[in-house]
Amino acid sequence: MNLDKENMKKILLIAFAIVLFYVGVGHLDVVFNGLKWVIALVFPFLFGACIAFILNVPMRSIERSLFGGYHGKRQKLVNRLRRPVSFVLTLICVLGIICIVVLFVAPQLGETIQSIIERIPDSFNQVQLWINEMLDKYQVVAEALGDIKINWDSIANHLTEFLKNGVSSVFTSTVGIAASIVNGLTTFFIGFVFAIYILFQKENLSRQVKKLMYAYAPEKRVDRIVEIAGISNRIFSRFLSGQCLEATILGTMFFITLTIFRFPYALLIGVLIAFTALIPIVGAFIGCFIGALLMLMVSPMKMVIFVIIFLVLQQIEGNIIYPKVVGNSIGLPAIWVLAAVTIGGSLMGIAGMLIFIPLVSVLYTLLRDAVRTRIKKRQIKPQKYSS
Repeated sequence: MNLDKENMKKILLIAFAIVLFYVGVGHLDVVFNGLKWVIALVFPFLFGACIAFILNVPMRSIERSLFGGYHGKRQKLVNRLRRPVSFVLTLICVLGIICIVVLFVAPQLGETIQSIIERIPDSFNQVQLWINEMLDKYQVVAEALGDIKINWDSIANHLTEFLKNGVSSVFTSTVGIAASIVNGLTTFFIGFVFAIYILFQKENLSRQVKKLMYAYAPEKRVDRIVEIAGISNRIFSRFLSGQCLEATILGTMFFITLTIFRFPYALLIGVLIAFTALIPIVGAFIGCFIGALLMLMVSPMKMVIFVIIFLVLQQIEGNIIYPKVVGNSIGLPAIWVLAAVTIGGSLMGIAGMLIFIPLVSVLYTLLRDAVRTRIKKRQIKPQKYSS
């Protein structure tokens, strides 16, 4: 090998990378602490980028709808007003939805909490009577429960010890909560300001990033990166729209069904399930748990019927509506939507469910295009793989 300057630079870079890797493996605690510090430092900006991405979906639609058909002299004026007007209208829409939900839900939620407090003694009595009736009907269960021995003294001692330890940590917890609130508000403010900057300067930022990549990376590689970035942006935007549509459909289904069966708290439960359904597949179960508690305060039998209704609607939503609505919006078959939710939830919990569906869709799109290209190059006839 010719040891010219270019090859010497490559050798030195490889040697430096090997030494850096060796030192990092020997000091993993320092590496992890450094990563935590870097993540904490850039988190407000990552948070702002997420806000910008979410707001950009309705903002882009408003720009196309209201300011897409102007030409000539009006174009300059439209270009000046397009971005700020679209941003203000987007904020009004988002805040309007939040205010409407709060105005409808907050009074009913307050009445519900007050009603629950008033009904707690009677509800416990109803539950006890209902359990006694069930035990009278099913003697086998009663005998099995009768054999269970509960050490109430041990439970009382553990509860007393827990309360003593809990009181000593109240002040520390209060200070920690206050610091977390201040830190959260600061992060939100910085992130929101950064999101506004991104939304108003997104074309300039995109051009600067592309210019930087083309200056320091091979042209073909940058072209491929730009193509993948475009696919990812389109799929993630469609996923966000599809997820909101699916949550609205599910919440409406619950509201209509509970209203037809004359269940109490139909609007409150419908809104709660719609919000929790933003978490793919399993999010609605959180709303089901809250709804079941509300129904328990009214009647144990209504709670059982509510859970049955939820399971039926959840099966319809999870196996038919969700894969069709979200899967079609991102071009991912239903079976891969379910697989993405399962794998993402196992690896990263709720965040994994939200990220893995569009991520798998991007990989599916890239793999599909690569397969088509390779089959076309190899001149394989469709009859060989279509039968």
